[in-house]
Amino acid sequence: MAYVERRSLGITTTDRLDLVPLREDHAQEMAAVLADPALHAFTGGAPSTAEELRARYRRLAAGSPEPGTSWHNWVVRLRADHRLTGYVQATVTGRTAELAWVVGTPWQGRGIAVEAARAVAVELTAGQVDTLVAHIHPDHHASAAVATALGLSPTDRWYDGERRWES
Repeated sequence: MAYVERRSLGITTTDRLDLVPLREDHAQEMAAVLADPALHAFTGGAPSTAEELRARYRRLAAGSPEPGTSWHNWVVRLRADHRLTGYVQATVTGRTAELAWVVGTPWQGRGIAVEAARAVAVELTAGQVDTLVAHIHPDHHASAAVATALGLSPTDRWYDGERRWES
């Protein structure tokens, strides 16, 4: 898979996807993408409204309040459909990045999460990051498959009911 980054626009592209830096104005479309309550089966909570997402995206765009920690957030656009389909995020502390990904229910099973998360992993490990981490619910087999595709392996460490996966 070819990865091309257009740094001047802040957009990372893959064969099928554009990873666009998260902005407040993505909230309306993302509220629809994330509206299925099933997306919260492993993480808890309920779908957020567009206004709740707008406030959250505003906080994320402001950056981490913790010194030495940076937040990186992208919405995932399936280029062929001209639609947002989910998001990928990375919290970088030192030389470790914790990754997370969510793909809306209608687009699951198409390899979008793997393609998007891999693009982020490739960028991060090309420079500032040595270790990739994800925390995955033990029953969330789809996320475990994404982590495996990224080269992460389950560890014996747990956090808040989720197993730590690490490169």
